[in-house]
Amino acid sequence: MEFSLLYKGLILGFSVAAPVGPIGILCINRTVKKGFRSGIISGLGAATADLMYGLIAALGLGVISNFLIEHKIWVQIIGAILLLQLSIITILADRKSNNSVNIGNKNYSKDYISTFALVVSNPVTILFFLAVFANLGLGNSSNSTTFSNSLLVLGVFLGSSLWWLTLSSVTYKIKHKLNTRFLKRIDLFSGILLLAFCVGIVYNLLFSEIH
Repeated sequence: MEFSLLYKGLILGFSVAAPVGPIGILCINRTVKKGFRSGIISGLGAATADLMYGLIAALGLGVISNFLIEHKIWVQIIGAILLLQLSIITILADRKSNNSVNIGNKNYSKDYISTFALVVSNPVTILFFLAVFANLGLGNSSNSTTFSNSLLVLGVFLGSSLWWLTLSSVTYKIKHKLNTRFLKRIDLFSGILLLAFCVGIVYNLLFSEIH
């Protein structure tokens, strides 16, 4: 029965990753500009961060989770700064010539680290995993085991990775049907959307402080 948690985690991970957010925009943009590998590696960075937060919740590492939640404002500020930097880089890249598009093609480590850092800078993710474990009777309950908790988290990672693989594959296939002018517009639009997400984080931080 425990292995059914792997399947549940797979569905959960795919469903959670699917809504388009800043990571999805980065994945699409990098697939268009730098190729399939860049897109999937960017997605795997986000999936790895989910895996890490899931393991923290699954193993009952309360000291770490409590620290992140208590300092979530500062962590989110770091996330906003990262988003601002990425949005500016993306918008300015649109002004460069086409010859500069492939310069960073092999710098996959930055693609991975940037998306990993963005997800880690959102400690609310840990609350999500704690809620899922509680709903399924896992986590710190007497009915759960480290093995069952780990199966669920592994399923979430695999499901999330499957989504990023799907998104990157579809984007890469569509890319070849688009002209250069449209690709540049995608680049600029991606940067504007990332900037909008950054503004949203700042607004929520200010709004929560006021109330």
